[in-house]
Amino acid sequence: MQHPNAMLTPTGRHRLVVLVVDHGLSLALAARLTGVAKSTAWEWTRRWRAASASDRDSLACLRDRSSRPIRTPGRTKARLEGRVLRERQRTGWGPRLIAGIVGVAHSTVHAILKRNGVSRPPRAPRAAALRYEWPCPGDLLHMDTKRYARFHRPGHAVTGDRHKGGALASQRRGYEYAHAIVDDHTRLAYVELHPDERADTVTDFTRRAIAWFESHGIHPKRIMSDNAWAYTKNTGLAALLTQHNIRHLTTRPYTPRTNGKVERFHQTMAREWGYGVTYRTDRHRARALPYWIGYYNQRRPHSALRGQPPISRVRNLPGHDT
Repeated sequence: MQHPNAMLTPTGRHRLVVLVVDHGLSLALAARLTGVAKSTAWEWTRRWRAASASDRDSLACLRDRSSRPIRTPGRTKARLEGRVLRERQRTGWGPRLIAGIVGVAHSTVHAILKRNGVSRPPRAPRAAALRYEWPCPGDLLHMDTKRYARFHRPGHAVTGDRHKGGALASQRRGYEYAHAIVDDHTRLAYVELHPDERADTVTDFTRRAIAWFESHGIHPKRIMSDNAWAYTKNTGLAALLTQHNIRHLTTRPYTPRTNGKVERFHQTMAREWGYGVTYRTDRHRARALPYWIGYYNQRRPHSALRGQPPISRVRNLPGHDT
């Protein structure tokens, strides 16, 4: 690994060697021309002269060598090292507890465990990611909400200033909720801000969202949500979905990745719209939302769509096929 403050790269070292070996310059003059010490010039010249022809051709002799010592006479004896490993396997304890048993410093125990690759317990194998995408726009919509705090001046999350008066800190302005629906195939998103996430609010929002998607030629067939009461016990929402012949799917409990596309959308929206800009108040933030949603749908490159915006996947845009 090249030293960050090194004056010479392998190519620069080769120039230094050429000045001495081929052009006959003195070590002192070559060192001065390349900006290094005379001892450095001597070291690289010595390596070059002692190297084989193949090492010279590949410049292998001018590359950095490992600083690991050839011999380590002070290393822990194999018998003691084996005992440490056996205690680790038997008890699963950390370095300090094992050190108390074998009678050596806990730093020595840690070095032994790390050297043998057992300083940390192995991670449990993770299940392979299950990625899916419905083939057509409207086959599945993902629905979820995210909470944003109201404020009348920017907070420390964006300003870095944690000093505020007690009166200001005690002023609670509540929250507003970003209700979002994302189409699984196109990633086209519809979002509204509301002061709550009650059943009536969810139903009215979903009605407008369905109309908005239909205006883009997308006729929803299924909609997925989590198991929140406003979704699963909402008779108004159930009647609305029945009216439009839309099947309501719910995620498995404690498995948000099932609804991962809208979860990921909320992360993007929070990073780029919610917290990526310093707003004077929450009202200014709310005014900026329609512009960001328009940018997200119409122009923002989407990695899952090969750098194209969501609108590029919408089929039969109104007026395009007439």
